[in-house]
Order: sequence, then C-alpha cells, then structure tokens
Amino acid sequence: MERLVIIGSGPAGLTAAIYAARANLAPVVFAGYQYGGQLMLTTEVENYPGFPNGILGPELMEHFRAQAERFGAKIEFVDVTKVDFSGYPLRVWADDREVAAQSVIVATGASARWLGIPGEERLRGSGVSSCATCDGAFFKERHIVVIGGGDSAMEEALFLTRFGSKVTVIHRRDTLRASKIMADRALRHPKISFLWDTVVDEAKGEFHLTSLVLRSLKTGERSEIEADAMFVAVGHDPNTAIFRDQLELDAQGYIVSRDGVHTNVPGVFVGGDVYDIRYKQAITAAGMGCKASMEAEKFLEDLDAGEPAVAASAASH
Repeated sequence: MERLVIIGSGPAGLTAAIYAARANLAPVVFAGYQYGGQLMLTTEVENYPGFPNGILGPELMEHFRAQAERFGAKIEFVDVTKVDFSGYPLRVWADDREVAAQSVIVATGASARWLGIPGEERLRGSGVSSCATCDGAFFKERHIVVIGGGDSAMEEALFLTRFGSKVTVIHRRDTLRASKIMADRALRHPKISFLWDTVVDEAKGEFHLTSLVLRSLKTGERSEIEADAMFVAVGHDPNTAIFRDQLELDAQGYIVSRDGVHTNVPGVFVGGDVYDIRYKQAITAAGMGCKASMEAEKFLEDLDAGEPAVAASAASH
C-alpha cells in the first residue's frame, strides 16, 4: 500500500512530489517513459522565477526531478495504463503492475495540438512553438505567423504584436471562431494581417524556421511566405483518456474540480494543465502541484486520525 501515488512528471507532478517527500509521504511518481511535460519541448525558458539568465526547459525539469529525489520521492519511468477509483484503496496500473494507494494526485497535463506537417516536429524550439508567452520575446522585430481562428489564437496574435514587426494569422476558414471582442481587437490591430481559407502544408528551414508553404483551400494554389516563427494555436488535448468513467471530466476532457485541487473522488487530487484550461504556465502548474500535495497530506492525516467524514467518504468509494 502506497501512501501517495503521483501520475505525471511535469511541473505540477514534480512539485507535488517535492512537497510530499518533504512531508515524509514517500510518494511514488509514475513519470511516464517521456517525463517532464511540455517543458521538454521548449528551449530557453526566461519567465520562470529564480533563473535571471534563463534556463533550458529540459534542464529546468532535471532540477525539479533532482530536488524531488533528494527528499525521497521514488520516480519510475513507466506509463500508467489504467486506474480504478471506484473503491478504496485506489488502484493504479503501471504497465502490468497493480499498485494500491491511499491517495493519488493526477498531473498528466495537456498536449498541444500540432498540424502534423513536414518540418514541424524537427523545428519545434527553433521557430515553431505552441506558447507565445514562453517564446514570443525571442522574435523581436521578426515576422511571426499564428495558426488558428479561436480565442487562443487571437490572444497569441495580440500578445505577439509586442515583439514582432508584423503578425500574420492563418486560418482555414473565412471567418474567425473567436468571440466578437477578441476578433474585433485582432482585426483592428495595425500589426496583424489575415490569410483566410488557407492552411500550412510545410515548415521549411535547415536549423531554424525560414518559410512556410501555404495552400489555398478555395483554389488549391500553393505559395510560400517567409516566416521567422510559427505559433500553433489550434487547441490542447488533456491527457485524461485513462480517467474516463473514473473522474468527472468536462466536455473537452479536462478534469472537473470545484476548487482546482479536489476531484469528485475522495483522496484523488488534481494539479496542472490537466485541469487548467486557461493559463498553462510552468509556474501556475507548479503552484497547483503544491496545493494538491498539501491537500493530499491533510487527507492522509485525517484518515490516520480516523476522522469520521474522511473515513466514511473513502469507504464509500
């Protein structure tokens, strides 16, 4: 029986592990075969406090991991394939191994949707990004392209006007899906232009993005434009497939929580982008991981003390 199992190893999961390990909960972290979350796909991180000269995303996550292990967190690089939260204790399967736990923190994050075009994966971190807040400052006085037509894309485009000499929004339809207020702001901005009924077929560049191959959805005509950066803003998918029928999810698949920490199952807590549909920053995810760990600690203390309400709610599951 484990006291606490943490599923996920991004900023939320590893921060939870740090706090839980310091509280002598001996957390087991199922980090996945590819640990570290979205920061493993970034290069320079300049907005995480404590690193005035910036730090590489993978290096930052190595610091997180080393700190968690220093205090006694046990990190296993395996994927969780199944959970059963219908009874107590809670059950988690990592590969083919079944683990019983008194409490669980879900911090599996969300994955950015990509276009799936040639050159996109190779140039991630070298001109191709999914986070304007993270990477926009690297493209001062450059031509920046934003892909998408929803509120997120308009927010990215407006933010990027602070840096780029011009911002081009490429959208596959002839009207925006964004709310009227966000659409109006973007349409009125002098630095933002639009290419309608258009998709990107290829990202080009040897070591860094230099141009994009476009295709008109009306005529099929292909063209090429110079671009120093491409920000893909077509949404995120929460990594919650294994929690369907186990935790309450919203229509988009994000975990539902009344306070951003507790789920609908006693003893199961949530942290990071798997719940956070809005901010999606390393520091907000880390803060949520801290809160989830502290709530898990309180839950376990009450359980140990035989708190009637906690024992009854756990037993009911």
